[in-house]
Amino acid sequence: MTEASDKAGAIDVLVVDDDFMVARVHRAFVERVEPFRVVGTAHTGEQAVEAVDELRPDLVLLDLYLPDLFGLDVIPRLRTAGHDCDVMVISAATEADTVRGAVRRGVVDYLLKPFEFEDLRLRLERYAAQRGRLLTTVVRGQADVDRVLAGAFVPAPAHTLPKGMSVETAELVERALREAEGTLSATECAALTGVSRVSARRYLEYFHGMGSAEVSLRYGATGRPERRYAWRA
Repeated sequence: MTEASDKAGAIDVLVVDDDFMVARVHRAFVERVEPFRVVGTAHTGEQAVEAVDELRPDLVLLDLYLPDLFGLDVIPRLRTAGHDCDVMVISAATEADTVRGAVRRGVVDYLLKPFEFEDLRLRLERYAAQRGRLLTTVVRGQADVDRVLAGAFVPAPAHTLPKGMSVETAELVERALREAEGTLSATECAALTGVSRVSARRYLEYFHGMGSAEVSLRYGATGRPERRYAWRA
């Protein structure tokens, strides 16, 4: 297979993190998810800009606490240089102003450190699905525009599900969401459907990425907020 044909189906990723070991871990995570491949790493803002110039990635995984630049300041520099790569923030920054700033700069997702492989995989798969819609949608009217912007999901044949997901399990999770009174956590969904919590969360995040499910956060006394899901009416 030629290099050109390899590139045709791949989503090229640049990993940006000031910590060399963390960048290595993130690289290993990304390379476990098809069709993503890491084409390079960078450890400063300047290196990130130079790497995008050279490598032309489709997606940049961007840390915010870089030694020379605040990560969000890298994004306008990329746009000024004419690069239209997507940016996914991966950071420990939880300040509301930072999150709002990331949204204003058009990031496709925002993942808080520390995280597990499954957390990143779900977001990468959601991004790949959304990117596929943007590349293939034919706009005939407002409904098509709304569908792309909202990530609305129109039920499709089994082969359009991400690799490793089945129609049968998707139907079980969908039914549990539709019949639930209120919202469900991944743990509750797993108990209702008989699948593992990890699998339940993967399908729930898939439906969220497709626009079929809504997500809310429930904050407890300690620990991370619990993600809860509801079927979009």
